[in-house]
Amino acid sequence: MDLLLARAAGSPMGFPLRSNPFMVHVMHEGARNLSWVLVIGLFVTIRWPFGFLRRLTTGGRAQLALTVLASVIAVSMLKHASQTSCPWDLQEFGGAARYVSHWSWGVNDGGPGGCFPAGHASAAFAYVGGYFVLRRVSARAAAVWLGVAVVAGFVLGVSQQLRGAHYMSHTLWTAWVCWVVGFAIDVLVTRFSPRALNRPVAAHAGS
Repeated sequence: MDLLLARAAGSPMGFPLRSNPFMVHVMHEGARNLSWVLVIGLFVTIRWPFGFLRRLTTGGRAQLALTVLASVIAVSMLKHASQTSCPWDLQEFGGAARYVSHWSWGVNDGGPGGCFPAGHASAAFAYVGGYFVLRRVSARAAAVWLGVAVVAGFVLGVSQQLRGAHYMSHTLWTAWVCWVVGFAIDVLVTRFSPRALNRPVAAHAGS
């Protein structure tokens, strides 16, 4: 399925949308910069919360911000260690690499590698872990947060696939990695800091 979808977007001449101004400057660079602004904003709200984030304790807001950052770092580390090259690096799309499944660990495809999982999609999927934090105060807010993060992640993932930068499986794995990171952090926090999470918000706001 990865190759079928890549062939639908590319040809032996490459990927027509690879250098498309909208795809490059808005969907890639713009989305990435916006994500980092939001990450910085989450860290700022640890000290100065606003909106529905006031309903979270300081520990909850810290968990939310750290979960996003940890998810991005986890995906980045996996990419750094990966030998899988991007679709636009394949010989059939004008590159030098041959197709090798990312399941074939340790097998070099002859390309630059560093393309698995999808780093750009993590700009949105990194936020899925916020679901575990927000569900403590509002199931509806948690569901909306999760839905927006998932939809945005797939939009960014597909935009990169159209450019030849990733396969669909890369996007799906990024979603899974970010979910697991968020879940693991929530398990650790709820196990070792239950008092901080259960402290009444009103008492915190007045302190």
